[in-house]
Amino acid sequence: MDGTNPPLWERPVRWPADGLPFDMRALRYVLAAAEQMSFSGAACALGMKVSSVSRHVRDFEDEIGISLFERTTSGVRLTDAGSRFLDDIIPVLQMAEAVLQRAGAAGRVEEGTVRVGIITTLAGGFLRELVASYRRCYPGVELDIQDGGRREHLRAIRARQLDIAFFTGNAPVAGCDVEEFWRERVHVAMAVHHPLASSNALDWPQLRDERFIVSTTEPGPEVHDYIVRRVADYSTYPDVTARHVTVETLMHIVAIGEGITLVSEGWTSMAHADLAMRPLTAAEDIVPFSAVWSPSSDNPALRRFLSFARDLAARQRVRRNQ
Repeated sequence: MDGTNPPLWERPVRWPADGLPFDMRALRYVLAAAEQMSFSGAACALGMKVSSVSRHVRDFEDEIGISLFERTTSGVRLTDAGSRFLDDIIPVLQMAEAVLQRAGAAGRVEEGTVRVGIITTLAGGFLRELVASYRRCYPGVELDIQDGGRREHLRAIRARQLDIAFFTGNAPVAGCDVEEFWRERVHVAMAVHHPLASSNALDWPQLRDERFIVSTTEPGPEVHDYIVRRVADYSTYPDVTARHVTVETLMHIVAIGEGITLVSEGWTSMAHADLAMRPLTAAEDIVPFSAVWSPSSDNPALRRFLSFARDLAARQRVRRNQ
């Protein structure tokens, strides 16, 4: 033992094995009688019969072994023991009420935390709208946004260090639930003076001889693999260089003309000096984005977050189809 106190829920509660030492509901009648200074007033306030209130208070006094009230023809008044009892019990009841209110707020998702892993940008698109809209609707819930890679986020979800993560693709993930929420077209980022910047849209044959650069941090490795899948064949392998920089720094390197890279559609919402972004036209270059989470998660804020995301995705689909 390290000498520290055990958590409260591990400490024994010295109550009889067959339940509480008294009926907690009887406290309602005691408090009402003390406030109204009569059983008839308490009965009226509680919407009960006077005889029922009187009987419940008497039974309660018998259970705890003290008289709480002096009965008179004009009403009741607290005994000294009754005054001491209420002085002791009211703070306990107030504390219990506060605990129940906090628990209820968490259940209604008025407070709490959702830990969200991302590998894409929050510059624009569905994910940005989701985060911004959720924060407006649930200001008491903290969205803890964490950057990282796919493997890192999956480890964190399985270890319950992360509640949910958003990835490209929609393939099944062992031990996790996966749900597609939106799709984005892949764009080519390049310097504004690049010869291809004059085109409104691009296709892969135009990019075969280009020099691609990606970051070593996420989502750089996924971008590298995507380029290889789309370009490589028996006679062609793309020129892809990885730089040990953040994605933001990579965008500046692209803007000064050291190469081109691929970005998701959300990046088009950001203004970068000397940087042009052009969409790829192929249907295969529309990429799905999915949420991944553990089905065993008991975080009520996560359930509300998922429900909110589904509603937002449905509304966006309706707008697109109009």
